[in-house]
Formats: sequence, structure tokens, C-alpha cells
Amino acid sequence: MKLSMKAPAKINLSLDVLGKRPDGFHEVEMIMTTIDLSDRIELEDRYDGKIYVSSHNRYVPDDQRNLAYQAAQLLKERFKVSRGVTITITKIIPVAAGLAGGSSDAAATLKGLNRLWNLGLSVDQLAEIGAEIGSDVSFCVYGGTALATGRGEVIQHIDHPPKCWVVLAKPELGVSTAEVYRNLNLKNIEHPDVHGMVDALKEKDYDKMCNLVGNVLEAVTLNLYPEVSQIKEQMIKFGADAVLMSGSGPTVFGLVQYDSRMQRVYNGLKGFCDKVYAVRIIGERVVD
Repeated sequence: MKLSMKAPAKINLSLDVLGKRPDGFHEVEMIMTTIDLSDRIELEDRYDGKIYVSSHNRYVPDDQRNLAYQAAQLLKERFKVSRGVTITITKIIPVAAGLAGGSSDAAATLKGLNRLWNLGLSVDQLAEIGAEIGSDVSFCVYGGTALATGRGEVIQHIDHPPKCWVVLAKPELGVSTAEVYRNLNLKNIEHPDVHGMVDALKEKDYDKMCNLVGNVLEAVTLNLYPEVSQIKEQMIKFGADAVLMSGSGPTVFGLVQYDSRMQRVYNGLKGFCDKVYAVRIIGERVVD
């Protein structure tokens, strides 16, 4: 039997870091929403008990380093599943981009294997398992729009953003999340108004949402990688309504309300950066 799953990317409309936790992780408060840029995950039953990952993208590991592999291994061991699986990942989301591509692949694998292996787990149980794999996996299991707290695994569903375009631009570099957090000075950060953003989404107030975007990791990455700063400047110049780096970067996104403006921002960035996408916010939870 074979299953095909979509694994959508996310952007952070707001990302705040509140402090360092005793377990070594950082306490965060962030608003994430899904966008219409997705990897495709195909799961095929194997009867030799092995887990096999296949991808044409040379940056995608095919062993235990891959989060989708970890998801399959965790389910297999925890629920004593004798079967194996071939996981074929067609990458559309750029790798190491701050868009949770690997986490979304893991979440899609959890949801798909739940069906393929007839495990009968609820979405809440899958999200709980996902938290063991990575901080963003819980959110990706649910999708939609959420306020994430703790180390990112405590999920509270909130209203989705008003409809708009998202123009994404990723420079040809990967960013280490660990390095960005290492360089974050917790005593000297400007905290975004996360709860004001929750209200803006509830009110479906596009202008208020644009005014309140914020990411405390952005200044660190812009300082470490000037290319990211240049992309942000270009996106502002071409007229995006709000511009922010997603996650720990290096992808920068611009929110744009109107088609004509989106085309201008998109075309302007195409001449400046190889990986440019214009997609819609999904924002609402999609039940597989």
C-alpha cells in the first residue's frame, strides 16, 4: 500500500524568546501559520521491517539525521510495528531555510504512518510524539495558525490571518539555528507584541498584522549574514506591506495584499535572488 501526503511550510508572524530553560532549550512565544508551499511525502509499506528514505535533493539526509526517518523509527519502536516503510521526499520547500521543511516532513510521516500502519492515534497523540522529534513538529502535525509556547511544542490554535500573498526569498546559504541562538543577547532584545498579533488576527485587521510582525532572531541573523539584510532591503524597496525573516532564517518573507503589487515584488526579487516564491497563506487547519 502507498500513501501520498502534503507537508506545508510555515512562516513566523511573531517570534519572541523569553529566556533560557533549565533543560537547555529557550522559552519561546511565537505565532506560526502554514503557507501554500509544500513538500510531497510518499509512504510505501515494506515487509522487511526496514526504514528507507529517498530524495533527489542532495541536502536531504537518508539516515537517522532525517526527521521523517526519526518519525518512522519512533512509531515503529513505540508501537512494536514489524513492517517497514520507504519514505520518498520530493522537496519543494528549501532546506535549512527557517520554514520548518524537515519538521513538516516528519509531521506528514507521522500522520501518514498512523493510517498506513492502522495505529489509531489521535492528532493530539501524534503532536505529542512529534514534540520528541523537534520543537516545530507538533505545530506541523496540526497545521493552521497557532500560538506556540514552551520550546515551541505547546500549541494553542488561534484565528487565521486575513488572506494575502506571501513572497519568499531564500539566499544560497544555510543558517544554523543553534548558532543564531548562541549569538542572541537575551538582555538586549526588543520583544515583539505577540498578544497584539493574536488580537490583529482575531480582528482580521491586515494593516495591524503588518505593523506587528516581529522576530527577535532576525537582528542576529542579519548581523551574521549580510546577504539576508540585503534581501530584506530589496523586498521593502519593491513595496511589500510587511517584511520579516522567518524562524532563524535565512528566508525573508513579504506580506502583500494585492496581486499587482505581489507581481512587482516577486519580479524585482527574481533578479536579485535565485529562490523566490509567491504563495498564499493557508492559515486554516486542513484535516488529512
